[in-house]
Amino acid sequence: MTVAMTGFGPLLREWRQTRQMSQLRLAEQAEVSTRHISFIETGRSTPSREMVLILASALDLPLRERNTLLGAAGYAPVYRETDLGSPEMGPVARALGFFLERHEPYGASVLDGSWNILRVNRGGMRMIGWFLEQPPPPQVAANAMRILFHPLGLRPYIANWEDTAAIMIERLHREVTLGASRALLDEILDYPDVPRRFARPRLGEQPQVVLTMHLRKGDRDLRLFTTLTTLGTPLDVTAQELRIESYFPADSATEEWVRQLAD
Repeated sequence: MTVAMTGFGPLLREWRQTRQMSQLRLAEQAEVSTRHISFIETGRSTPSREMVLILASALDLPLRERNTLLGAAGYAPVYRETDLGSPEMGPVARALGFFLERHEPYGASVLDGSWNILRVNRGGMRMIGWFLEQPPPPQVAANAMRILFHPLGLRPYIANWEDTAAIMIERLHREVTLGASRALLDEILDYPDVPRRFARPRLGEQPQVVLTMHLRKGDRDLRLFTTLTTLGTPLDVTAQELRIESYFPADSATEEWVRQLAD
């Protein structure tokens, strides 16, 4: 959530409304009275550190936003944000490397919560290099969403670009409601020829089971779909926001091309 708030009460109310929870429902989840929730939101009652964490858990907030709630209530953050290259993150880094290596010859990359590319395997580098003979600007190359939407990225080679882009922009809208920064979404919406309808989330529409990205260069047609893998029990902001994007061939012709490219 990017709206600037003053005080814990308004921020709690904003999150409750975002989660479409009544005061009664939140009170039930936190096992407190509705009157207590009302008093906290209006500033008539000051929550304890434990109560802030209980309310954050009841709202199912990401760890980063739980820290923000703690700060708004005057408490120090509980969940640390550890650099991926630090010794403490060694086991996580090794697990990520294992995923990337075992996914060869198919492409895979490690992303942070803002879709910045932290690591990429050889399969991913081969695929991007085959499509983009000229390296895109560094800022574009370093972010998975920018590579998809920017005219100097993969966009000219995605035959079903509008369908693909609509699904991905919807994901960005959802992530903003979950606490992600809106800056990347606003930037992408300002790219040339991005449909204006993308600025509004498509609430209530039935999502597809899986999106197949149709890529075309010359006489070569490729079809891929992706999966996103996250850590199961993260207690660190960085660890919670990490995800592995893995590409899989959606037909035999694409699978053969990937293996030929690797050879």
